[in-house]
Amino acid sequence: MIIRHTALLALALHLPLHAADTEDTPVQLTTVPGPFRPEAESLKKYQAPDWFRDAKFGIWSHWGPQSVPRAGDWYARNMYMDGSEQNKYHLAHYGHPSQFGYKDIIPLWKAEKFDPETLMSLYKQAGARYFVSMGVHHDNFDLWDSRYHEWNATKMGPHRDIVGDWRKAALKAGLRFGVSEHLGASYAWFTPSHGKDQKTGVPYDGADPKYASLYHRAHNQPYHDANTWYTTDKRYHQEWFNRVTDLLTRYQPDLLYTDGGIPFGNVGRTLVANFYNASIANHGGKLEAVYDHKDIGSGEFIREAGVQDVERGVMEGINPLPWQTDTSIGDWFYSEGYKYKTTTEVVHMLADIVSKNGNLLLNVVQYPDGSLPPEPMQFLKEMAAWMAVNSDAIYGTRPWKVFGEGPTKAASGHFKENTAYTPQDIRFTTKDGALYAITLGSPVKTVRIQSLGRKAGLEARPVKAVALLGDRTPLRWEQSDESLTIQLPATLPSAISSSFRISF
Repeated sequence: MIIRHTALLALALHLPLHAADTEDTPVQLTTVPGPFRPEAESLKKYQAPDWFRDAKFGIWSHWGPQSVPRAGDWYARNMYMDGSEQNKYHLAHYGHPSQFGYKDIIPLWKAEKFDPETLMSLYKQAGARYFVSMGVHHDNFDLWDSRYHEWNATKMGPHRDIVGDWRKAALKAGLRFGVSEHLGASYAWFTPSHGKDQKTGVPYDGADPKYASLYHRAHNQPYHDANTWYTTDKRYHQEWFNRVTDLLTRYQPDLLYTDGGIPFGNVGRTLVANFYNASIANHGGKLEAVYDHKDIGSGEFIREAGVQDVERGVMEGINPLPWQTDTSIGDWFYSEGYKYKTTTEVVHMLADIVSKNGNLLLNVVQYPDGSLPPEPMQFLKEMAAWMAVNSDAIYGTRPWKVFGEGPTKAASGHFKENTAYTPQDIRFTTKDGALYAITLGSPVKTVRIQSLGRKAGLEARPVKAVALLGDRTPLRWEQSDESLTIQLPATLPSAISSSFRISF
Protein backbone atom coordinates (compact mmCIF):
# COMPACT_ATOMS: atom_id res chain seq x y z
CA MET A 1 0.00 0.00 0.00
CA ILE A 2 1.35 3.42 -1.00
CA ILE A 3 0.25 6.29 1.20
CA ARG A 4 2.02 9.57 1.88
CA HIS A 5 1.12 12.25 4.39
CA THR A 6 -0.94 14.52 2.18
CA ALA A 7 -4.09 16.55 2.27
CA LEU A 8 -5.83 13.80 0.30
CA LEU A 9 -4.84 11.27 2.94
CA ALA A 10 -6.45 13.34 5.65
CA LEU A 11 -9.55 13.62 3.48
CA ALA A 12 -9.75 9.89 2.77
CA LEU A 13 -9.44 8.93 6.41
CA HIS A 14 -12.47 11.06 7.28
CA LEU A 15 -14.78 9.72 4.58
CA PRO A 16 -17.63 7.42 5.64
CA LEU A 17 -16.89 3.72 5.17
CA HIS A 18 -20.41 3.04 3.92
CA ALA A 19 -22.59 4.77 1.39
CA ALA A 20 -25.36 7.14 2.44
CA ASP A 21 -28.45 5.52 3.96
CA THR A 22 -31.05 6.52 1.38
CA GLU A 23 -31.10 7.58 -2.25
CA ASP A 24 -31.53 11.21 -1.22
CA THR A 25 -29.19 11.40 1.78
CA PRO A 26 -26.70 14.23 1.09
CA VAL A 27 -23.21 13.13 0.12
CA GLN A 28 -20.55 13.79 2.76
CA LEU A 29 -17.81 15.74 1.01
CA THR A 30 -14.53 16.67 2.65
CA THR A 31 -12.44 19.26 0.81
CA VAL A 32 -8.71 19.78 0.41
CA PRO A 33 -7.72 23.41 1.07
CA GLY A 34 -6.25 25.31 -1.83
CA PRO A 35 -7.04 27.77 -4.62
CA PHE A 36 -9.50 25.54 -6.49
CA ARG A 37 -13.13 25.29 -5.46
CA PRO A 38 -15.86 23.00 -6.83
CA GLU A 39 -17.43 25.69 -9.01
CA ALA A 40 -17.01 25.81 -12.76
CA GLU A 41 -15.54 29.33 -12.75
CA SER A 42 -12.87 28.29 -10.26
CA LEU A 43 -11.96 25.12 -12.17
CA LYS A 44 -11.71 27.13 -15.39
CA LYS A 45 -8.55 28.73 -14.00
CA TYR A 46 -6.76 25.43 -14.57
CA GLN A 47 -3.70 25.32 -16.83
CA ALA A 48 -2.18 22.07 -18.04
CA PRO A 49 1.34 21.50 -16.65
CA ASP A 50 4.39 21.64 -18.89
CA TRP A 51 5.27 17.99 -18.30
CA PHE A 52 2.05 16.95 -20.02
CA ARG A 53 2.38 19.43 -22.87
CA ASP A 54 5.94 18.22 -23.50
CA ALA A 55 5.29 14.48 -23.14
CA LYS A 56 3.02 14.03 -26.20
CA PHE A 57 2.85 10.22 -25.99
CA GLY A 58 1.58 7.96 -23.22
CA ILE A 59 0.74 4.28 -22.92
CA TRP A 60 -2.31 2.91 -21.14
CA SER A 61 -3.01 -0.51 -19.64
CA HIS A 62 -6.71 -1.03 -20.30
CA TRP A 63 -6.64 -4.47 -18.70
CA GLY A 64 -8.55 -6.48 -16.13
CA PRO A 65 -10.89 -9.47 -15.63
CA GLN A 66 -12.73 -8.67 -18.86
CA SER A 67 -9.61 -9.82 -20.72
CA VAL A 68 -10.16 -13.41 -19.52
CA PRO A 69 -12.72 -14.56 -22.11
CA ARG A 70 -10.52 -13.10 -24.92
CA ALA A 71 -13.73 -11.80 -26.46
CA GLY A 72 -13.30 -8.02 -26.40
CA ASP A 73 -14.58 -4.90 -24.73
CA TRP A 74 -17.64 -4.57 -22.45
CA TYR A 75 -17.79 -8.31 -21.85
CA ALA A 76 -19.08 -7.94 -18.29
CA ARG A 77 -22.16 -6.12 -19.61
CA ASN A 78 -22.72 -7.78 -22.97
CA MET A 79 -22.57 -11.33 -21.59
CA TYR A 80 -25.97 -10.52 -20.03
CA MET A 81 -27.40 -9.00 -23.23
CA ASP A 82 -29.54 -11.80 -24.63
CA GLY A 83 -28.55 -12.65 -28.20
CA SER A 84 -25.37 -10.53 -28.27
CA GLU A 85 -22.18 -12.08 -29.63
CA GLN A 86 -20.59 -12.07 -26.18
CA ASN A 87 -23.71 -13.62 -24.68
CA LYS A 88 -23.52 -16.42 -27.25
CA TYR A 89 -19.80 -16.80 -26.53
CA HIS A 90 -20.46 -17.00 -22.79
CA LEU A 91 -23.15 -19.65 -23.19
CA ALA A 92 -20.82 -21.73 -25.37
CA HIS A 93 -17.71 -21.43 -23.16
CA TYR A 94 -18.96 -20.94 -19.59
CA GLY A 95 -22.65 -21.77 -19.43
CA HIS A 96 -25.72 -19.80 -18.47
CA PRO A 97 -25.12 -16.41 -16.74
CA SER A 98 -27.53 -17.45 -14.00
CA GLN A 99 -25.05 -20.15 -12.96
CA PHE A 100 -21.72 -18.76 -14.16
CA GLY A 101 -21.75 -14.99 -14.11
CA TYR A 102 -19.17 -12.25 -14.19
CA LYS A 103 -18.44 -12.90 -10.50
CA ASP A 104 -17.12 -16.28 -11.67
CA ILE A 105 -14.97 -14.75 -14.43
CA ILE A 106 -13.09 -12.60 -11.91
CA PRO A 107 -11.29 -15.50 -10.12
CA LEU A 108 -10.03 -16.72 -13.52
CA TRP A 109 -7.98 -13.53 -13.94
CA LYS A 110 -4.63 -14.60 -12.49
CA ALA A 111 -2.19 -12.16 -14.17
CA GLU A 112 0.41 -14.91 -13.72
CA LYS A 113 2.87 -13.49 -16.29
CA PHE A 114 2.45 -9.84 -15.34
CA ASP A 115 5.92 -8.26 -15.22
CA PRO A 116 5.40 -4.49 -14.97
CA GLU A 117 9.09 -3.54 -14.93
CA THR A 118 9.83 -5.40 -18.16
CA LEU A 119 6.73 -3.97 -19.82
CA MET A 120 7.54 -0.45 -18.64
CA SER A 121 11.02 -0.73 -20.12
CA LEU A 122 9.48 -1.62 -23.49
CA TYR A 123 7.00 1.26 -23.23
CA LYS A 124 9.73 3.75 -22.41
CA GLN A 125 11.85 2.53 -25.35
CA ALA A 126 8.81 2.98 -27.60
CA GLY A 127 8.68 6.63 -26.60
CA ALA A 128 6.07 6.82 -23.84
CA ARG A 129 6.65 9.70 -21.44
CA TYR A 130 3.71 8.84 -19.19
CA PHE A 131 1.88 5.67 -18.26
CA VAL A 132 -1.75 5.20 -17.19
CA SER A 133 -3.04 2.22 -15.23
CA MET A 134 -6.65 1.15 -15.27
CA GLY A 135 -8.01 1.85 -11.79
CA VAL A 136 -11.54 0.55 -12.19
CA HIS A 137 -13.57 -0.15 -15.31
CA HIS A 138 -17.36 -0.17 -15.68
CA ASP A 139 -17.21 -3.73 -14.33
CA ASN A 140 -16.98 -2.31 -10.79
CA PHE A 141 -13.77 -4.23 -9.98
CA ASP A 142 -11.02 -2.20 -8.33
CA LEU A 143 -7.46 -3.00 -9.41
CA TRP A 144 -5.96 -1.80 -6.12
CA ASP A 145 -6.18 -2.54 -2.40
CA SER A 146 -9.48 -0.72 -2.16
CA ARG A 147 -10.48 0.55 1.27
CA TYR A 148 -14.14 0.85 0.31
CA HIS A 149 -14.80 -2.11 -2.00
CA GLU A 150 -14.38 -5.85 -1.38
CA TRP A 151 -14.32 -6.70 -5.09
CA ASN A 152 -10.69 -5.81 -5.73
CA ALA A 153 -7.53 -7.35 -7.18
CA THR A 154 -5.77 -7.82 -3.84
CA LYS A 155 -8.59 -9.96 -2.43
CA MET A 156 -9.42 -12.07 -5.50
CA GLY A 157 -8.19 -12.84 -9.00
CA PRO A 158 -4.46 -12.07 -9.09
CA HIS A 159 -4.34 -11.22 -5.34
CA ARG A 160 -2.05 -8.39 -6.29
CA ASP A 161 -2.04 -4.60 -6.14
CA ILE A 162 -2.07 -4.02 -9.89
CA VAL A 163 -2.18 -0.21 -9.69
CA GLY A 164 0.59 -0.16 -7.09
CA ASP A 165 2.82 -2.45 -9.13
CA TRP A 166 2.32 -0.35 -12.25
CA ARG A 167 3.11 2.80 -10.27
CA LYS A 168 6.38 1.44 -8.91
CA ALA A 169 7.48 0.39 -12.40
CA ALA A 170 6.52 3.73 -13.99
CA LEU A 171 8.33 5.84 -11.41
CA LYS A 172 11.39 3.59 -11.56
CA ALA A 173 11.49 4.11 -15.34
CA GLY A 174 11.15 7.88 -14.92
CA LEU A 175 7.66 8.11 -16.41
CA ARG A 176 4.78 10.18 -15.08
CA PHE A 177 2.02 8.00 -13.65
CA GLY A 178 -1.73 8.21 -14.14
CA VAL A 179 -4.88 6.23 -13.40
CA SER A 180 -8.22 5.86 -15.15
CA GLU A 181 -11.65 5.55 -13.56
CA HIS A 182 -14.74 4.38 -15.42
CA LEU A 183 -16.82 3.92 -12.29
CA GLY A 184 -19.36 6.70 -12.70
CA ALA A 185 -21.33 4.92 -15.41
CA SER A 186 -21.09 1.47 -13.82
CA TYR A 187 -24.37 1.75 -11.90
CA ALA A 188 -26.44 1.81 -15.07
CA TRP A 189 -23.93 -0.01 -17.31
CA PHE A 190 -24.24 -3.18 -15.24
CA THR A 191 -28.07 -3.16 -15.28
CA PRO A 192 -28.33 -6.10 -17.75
CA SER A 193 -26.86 -8.37 -15.06
CA HIS A 194 -30.08 -7.82 -13.09
CA GLY A 195 -32.16 -9.26 -15.93
CA LYS A 196 -33.18 -12.74 -17.00
CA ASP A 197 -32.99 -15.12 -19.91
CA GLN A 198 -35.65 -13.96 -22.36
CA LYS A 199 -36.60 -17.52 -23.36
CA THR A 200 -36.63 -19.31 -20.03
CA GLY A 201 -37.22 -16.45 -17.61
CA VAL A 202 -34.31 -17.66 -15.44
CA PRO A 203 -32.80 -14.64 -13.60
CA TYR A 204 -29.12 -13.81 -14.07
CA ASP A 205 -26.82 -13.85 -11.05
CA GLY A 206 -26.83 -10.04 -10.84
CA ALA A 207 -30.45 -10.27 -9.67
CA ASP A 208 -29.32 -12.04 -6.50
CA PRO A 209 -29.12 -9.42 -3.69
CA LYS A 210 -26.13 -11.13 -2.10
CA TYR A 211 -24.00 -9.99 -5.06
CA ALA A 212 -25.24 -6.39 -5.01
CA SER A 213 -21.81 -5.09 -3.99
CA LEU A 214 -20.52 -6.17 -7.43
CA TYR A 215 -23.56 -5.73 -9.68
CA HIS A 216 -25.06 -2.80 -7.69
CA ARG A 217 -28.38 -2.72 -5.89
CA ALA A 218 -31.59 -3.27 -7.82
CA HIS A 219 -32.73 -0.07 -9.55
CA ASN A 220 -34.57 1.29 -12.57
CA GLN A 221 -31.73 3.39 -13.96
CA PRO A 222 -31.90 3.35 -17.81
CA TYR A 223 -28.90 1.94 -19.60
CA HIS A 224 -29.70 2.16 -23.30
CA ASP A 225 -28.43 5.73 -23.65
CA ALA A 226 -24.92 6.56 -22.40
CA ASN A 227 -26.06 10.13 -21.78
CA THR A 228 -28.24 8.91 -18.88
CA TRP A 229 -25.80 6.50 -17.25
CA TYR A 230 -24.84 8.79 -14.36
CA THR A 231 -27.41 7.94 -11.71
CA THR A 232 -29.13 10.43 -9.42
CA ASP A 233 -28.82 8.00 -6.48
CA LYS A 234 -26.71 9.87 -3.92
CA ARG A 235 -25.71 6.62 -2.24
CA TYR A 236 -23.76 5.82 -5.37
CA HIS A 237 -22.36 9.35 -5.59
CA GLN A 238 -20.93 8.80 -2.11
CA GLU A 239 -19.45 5.44 -3.12
CA TRP A 240 -17.87 6.90 -6.25
CA PHE A 241 -16.38 9.81 -4.31
CA ASN A 242 -14.99 7.52 -1.61
CA ARG A 243 -13.42 5.00 -3.95
CA VAL A 244 -11.87 7.44 -6.42
CA THR A 245 -10.55 9.56 -3.53
CA ASP A 246 -9.02 6.38 -2.10
CA LEU A 247 -7.37 5.67 -5.47
CA LEU A 248 -5.92 9.18 -5.65
CA THR A 249 -4.81 9.11 -2.02
CA ARG A 250 -2.91 5.85 -2.20
CA TYR A 251 -1.09 6.34 -5.50
CA GLN A 252 -0.70 10.11 -5.93
CA PRO A 253 -1.05 10.04 -9.73
CA ASP A 254 -0.24 13.06 -11.86
CA LEU A 255 -3.11 12.20 -14.22
CA LEU A 256 -6.70 11.12 -13.64
CA TYR A 257 -8.85 10.03 -16.59
CA THR A 258 -12.64 9.89 -16.31
CA ASP A 259 -14.50 7.99 -19.03
CA GLY A 260 -17.09 10.68 -19.68
CA GLY A 261 -17.90 14.07 -18.27
CA ILE A 262 -17.29 15.10 -14.66
CA PRO A 263 -19.61 12.83 -12.65
CA PHE A 264 -22.41 13.88 -10.33
CA GLY A 265 -22.27 17.67 -10.40
CA ASN A 266 -20.83 19.20 -7.24
CA VAL A 267 -19.58 15.79 -6.07
CA GLY A 268 -17.36 15.36 -9.12
CA ARG A 269 -16.25 18.97 -9.17
CA THR A 270 -15.23 18.66 -5.52
CA LEU A 271 -13.10 15.63 -6.32
CA VAL A 272 -11.39 17.46 -9.21
CA ALA A 273 -10.73 20.52 -7.03
CA ASN A 274 -9.31 18.25 -4.32
CA PHE A 275 -7.07 16.54 -6.89
CA TYR A 276 -5.68 19.89 -8.03
CA ASN A 277 -5.27 21.32 -4.54
CA ALA A 278 -3.48 18.19 -3.31
CA SER A 279 -1.14 18.35 -6.32
CA ILE A 280 -0.26 21.94 -5.49
CA ALA A 281 0.39 21.02 -1.85
CA ASN A 282 2.54 18.04 -2.82
CA HIS A 283 4.64 19.89 -5.42
CA GLY A 284 5.73 22.98 -3.57
CA GLY A 285 2.93 25.19 -4.83
CA LYS A 286 3.07 23.98 -8.44
CA LEU A 287 0.10 22.31 -10.11
CA GLU A 288 1.26 19.10 -11.78
CA ALA A 289 -2.11 17.35 -12.08
CA VAL A 290 -3.98 16.54 -15.30
CA TYR A 291 -7.69 15.69 -15.31
CA ASP A 292 -8.98 14.14 -18.56
CA HIS A 293 -12.70 14.21 -19.33
CA LYS A 294 -14.92 14.12 -22.41
CA ASP A 295 -17.73 16.02 -24.08
CA ILE A 296 -19.66 12.79 -24.72
CA GLY A 297 -21.57 10.48 -22.42
CA SER A 298 -22.98 11.46 -19.08
CA GLY A 299 -21.71 14.17 -16.81
CA GLU A 300 -20.53 17.75 -17.02
CA PHE A 301 -17.98 18.85 -19.60
CA ILE A 302 -16.08 22.02 -18.70
CA ARG A 303 -13.52 22.55 -21.43
CA GLU A 304 -11.17 24.80 -19.46
CA ALA A 305 -11.39 22.78 -16.22
CA GLY A 306 -8.98 20.08 -17.38
CA VAL A 307 -7.75 18.36 -20.52
CA GLN A 308 -10.36 17.45 -23.11
CA ASP A 309 -10.15 13.81 -24.17
CA VAL A 310 -11.28 12.56 -27.59
CA GLU A 311 -11.96 8.83 -27.76
CA ARG A 312 -10.65 7.06 -30.86
CA GLY A 313 -10.57 10.31 -32.81
CA VAL A 314 -8.82 13.63 -33.34
CA MET A 315 -9.53 17.36 -33.39
CA GLU A 316 -10.25 19.08 -36.68
CA GLY A 317 -7.60 21.78 -36.25
CA ILE A 318 -5.27 23.36 -33.72
CA ASN A 319 -6.98 23.50 -30.34
CA PRO A 320 -5.91 26.50 -28.24
CA LEU A 321 -5.93 24.29 -25.13
CA PRO A 322 -3.91 21.09 -24.71
CA TRP A 323 -6.02 17.98 -25.35
CA GLN A 324 -5.63 14.23 -25.65
CA THR A 325 -6.73 11.35 -27.87
CA ASP A 326 -7.26 8.02 -26.18
CA THR A 327 -7.28 4.98 -28.41
CA SER A 328 -6.12 1.38 -28.53
CA ILE A 329 -3.81 -0.58 -30.76
CA GLY A 330 -6.57 -3.22 -30.85
CA ASP A 331 -9.82 -3.77 -29.01
CA TRP A 332 -9.92 -2.22 -25.54
CA PHE A 333 -9.67 -5.64 -23.88
CA TYR A 334 -7.94 -8.55 -25.58
CA SER A 335 -10.04 -10.04 -28.36
CA GLU A 336 -9.09 -13.04 -30.48
CA GLY A 337 -8.79 -12.21 -34.17
CA TYR A 338 -9.07 -8.43 -33.72
CA LYS A 339 -7.26 -6.35 -36.35
CA TYR A 340 -4.49 -4.30 -34.79
CA LYS A 341 -3.35 -0.86 -35.85
CA THR A 342 -0.08 -0.80 -37.73
CA THR A 343 2.85 1.25 -36.49
CA THR A 344 2.40 3.45 -39.55
CA GLU A 345 -1.18 4.25 -38.53
CA VAL A 346 -0.12 5.07 -34.96
CA VAL A 347 2.78 7.30 -36.05
CA HIS A 348 0.64 9.23 -38.53
CA MET A 349 -2.06 9.67 -35.91
CA LEU A 350 0.53 10.85 -33.37
CA ALA A 351 1.98 13.43 -35.77
CA ASP A 352 -1.47 14.75 -36.64
CA ILE A 353 -2.46 15.01 -32.97
CA VAL A 354 0.76 16.71 -31.86
CA SER A 355 0.51 19.23 -34.71
CA LYS A 356 -2.89 20.22 -33.29
CA ASN A 357 -1.68 20.74 -29.69
CA GLY A 358 -2.66 17.27 -28.49
CA ASN A 359 -1.25 14.15 -26.85
CA LEU A 360 -1.82 10.51 -27.75
CA LEU A 361 -2.65 7.99 -25.01
CA LEU A 362 -2.44 4.51 -26.55
CA ASN A 363 -3.72 1.31 -24.98
CA VAL A 364 -1.30 -1.57 -25.56
CA VAL A 365 -3.40 -4.71 -25.39
CA GLN A 366 -2.36 -7.46 -22.94
CA TYR A 367 -3.24 -11.12 -22.74
CA PRO A 368 -5.21 -12.09 -19.61
CA ASP A 369 -1.98 -13.36 -18.03
CA GLY A 370 -0.38 -9.90 -18.39
CA SER A 371 2.01 -10.68 -21.22
CA LEU A 372 1.82 -9.06 -24.66
CA PRO A 373 0.49 -10.59 -27.88
CA PRO A 374 2.94 -10.65 -30.83
CA GLU A 375 1.30 -7.70 -32.61
CA PRO A 376 1.81 -5.22 -29.75
CA MET A 377 5.33 -6.55 -29.25
CA GLN A 378 6.13 -5.86 -32.91
CA PHE A 379 4.55 -2.43 -32.66
CA LEU A 380 6.68 -1.48 -29.64
CA LYS A 381 9.83 -2.54 -31.49
CA GLU A 382 8.92 -0.54 -34.59
CA MET A 383 7.77 2.47 -32.57
CA ALA A 384 11.04 2.50 -30.66
CA ALA A 385 12.96 2.56 -33.95
CA TRP A 386 10.88 5.46 -35.31
CA MET A 387 11.11 7.48 -32.09
CA ALA A 388 14.87 6.96 -31.93
CA VAL A 389 15.11 8.96 -35.17
CA ASN A 390 12.15 11.35 -35.04
CA SER A 391 11.43 12.14 -31.40
CA ASP A 392 12.94 15.64 -31.67
CA ALA A 393 9.98 16.56 -33.89
CA ILE A 394 7.54 15.34 -31.21
CA TYR A 395 8.68 15.94 -27.62
CA GLY A 396 8.50 19.44 -26.22
CA THR A 397 7.04 20.89 -29.40
CA ARG A 398 4.17 23.31 -29.88
CA PRO A 399 1.85 23.94 -32.84
CA TRP A 400 2.90 26.19 -35.72
CA LYS A 401 0.67 28.72 -37.49
CA VAL A 402 -1.10 25.89 -39.34
CA PHE A 403 -1.17 22.26 -38.32
CA GLY A 404 -0.33 20.93 -41.75
CA GLU A 405 -1.04 20.66 -45.44
CA GLY A 406 -1.82 18.02 -48.03
CA PRO A 407 -4.59 16.50 -50.10
CA THR A 408 -6.20 14.41 -47.34
CA LYS A 409 -8.85 15.81 -45.01
CA ALA A 410 -8.61 13.96 -41.72
CA ALA A 411 -11.79 12.72 -40.13
CA SER A 412 -12.38 14.47 -36.80
CA GLY A 413 -14.42 13.80 -33.70
CA HIS A 414 -14.94 10.80 -31.45
CA PHE A 415 -14.64 7.35 -33.06
CA LYS A 416 -13.20 8.71 -36.30
CA GLU A 417 -9.58 7.65 -36.58
CA ASN A 418 -9.04 5.64 -39.76
CA THR A 419 -7.80 8.38 -42.08
CA ALA A 420 -5.51 7.04 -44.83
CA TYR A 421 -2.76 9.60 -45.41
CA THR A 422 -0.34 10.10 -48.29
CA PRO A 423 3.32 11.16 -48.33
CA GLN A 424 2.10 14.56 -49.56
CA ASP A 425 0.29 15.08 -46.25
CA ILE A 426 2.58 17.01 -43.90
CA ARG A 427 2.24 17.98 -40.26
CA PHE A 428 4.11 20.85 -38.57
CA THR A 429 5.51 21.30 -35.06
CA THR A 430 7.87 23.93 -33.64
CA LYS A 431 10.56 24.02 -30.97
CA ASP A 432 13.47 26.31 -30.13
CA GLY A 433 12.84 28.53 -33.17
CA ALA A 434 12.90 25.62 -35.64
CA LEU A 435 10.02 24.21 -37.66
CA TYR A 436 9.57 20.47 -38.06
CA ALA A 437 7.77 19.06 -41.09
CA ILE A 438 6.64 15.43 -40.70
CA THR A 439 5.53 13.51 -43.77
CA LEU A 440 2.62 11.10 -43.25
CA GLY A 441 4.14 8.49 -45.48
CA SER A 442 7.38 7.75 -47.30
CA PRO A 443 7.99 10.38 -50.00
CA VAL A 444 9.89 9.64 -53.20
CA LYS A 445 12.66 11.87 -54.60
CA THR A 446 11.26 15.21 -53.40
CA VAL A 447 9.14 16.83 -50.73
CA ARG A 448 7.26 20.00 -51.56
CA ILE A 449 6.04 22.18 -48.69
CA GLN A 450 3.66 24.79 -50.05
CA SER A 451 3.21 26.48 -46.67
CA LEU A 452 6.84 27.62 -46.91
CA GLY A 453 6.55 29.18 -50.34
CA ARG A 454 7.52 32.84 -50.17
CA LYS A 455 4.06 33.87 -51.38
CA ALA A 456 2.29 31.73 -48.77
CA GLY A 457 2.78 34.50 -46.22
CA LEU A 458 3.05 32.11 -43.26
CA GLU A 459 6.72 32.68 -42.48
CA ALA A 460 8.37 36.07 -43.02
CA ARG A 461 11.90 34.74 -42.53
CA PRO A 462 13.65 32.98 -45.43
CA VAL A 463 14.66 29.37 -44.93
CA LYS A 464 18.28 29.07 -43.79
CA ALA A 465 18.84 25.31 -43.49
CA VAL A 466 17.02 22.00 -43.89
CA ALA A 467 18.02 18.71 -42.26
CA LEU A 468 16.50 15.25 -42.34
CA LEU A 469 16.34 13.72 -38.86
CA GLY A 470 18.36 10.52 -38.74
CA ASP A 471 20.47 11.35 -41.81
CA ARG A 472 23.52 13.61 -41.81
CA THR A 473 23.72 13.82 -45.59
CA PRO A 474 23.51 17.50 -46.70
CA LEU A 475 20.24 18.09 -48.49
CA ARG A 476 19.65 20.06 -51.66
CA TRP A 477 16.65 22.36 -51.32
CA GLU A 478 15.15 25.46 -52.88
CA GLN A 479 12.64 27.99 -51.58
CA SER A 480 10.53 29.52 -54.35
CA ASP A 481 7.43 31.67 -54.30
CA GLU A 482 5.32 28.51 -54.49
CA SER A 483 7.03 26.10 -52.08
CA LEU A 484 10.07 24.80 -50.31
CA THR A 485 11.27 21.86 -52.39
CA ILE A 486 13.60 19.32 -50.76
CA GLN A 487 15.58 16.75 -52.74
CA LEU A 488 15.68 13.45 -50.85
CA PRO A 489 18.62 11.08 -50.39
CA ALA A 490 18.53 7.65 -52.02
CA THR A 491 17.36 6.01 -48.79
CA LEU A 492 15.31 7.39 -45.90
CA PRO A 493 15.81 6.63 -42.19
CA SER A 494 12.23 5.33 -41.90
CA ALA A 495 9.70 3.92 -44.33
CA ILE A 496 6.89 5.08 -42.05
CA SER A 497 7.43 8.83 -41.94
CA SER A 498 10.23 11.38 -42.33
CA SER A 499 10.87 14.51 -40.25
CA PHE A 500 12.68 17.61 -41.50
CA ARG A 501 14.14 20.26 -39.26
CA ILE A 502 13.87 23.68 -40.94
CA SER A 503 15.64 26.74 -39.53
CA PHE A 504 15.28 30.34 -40.65
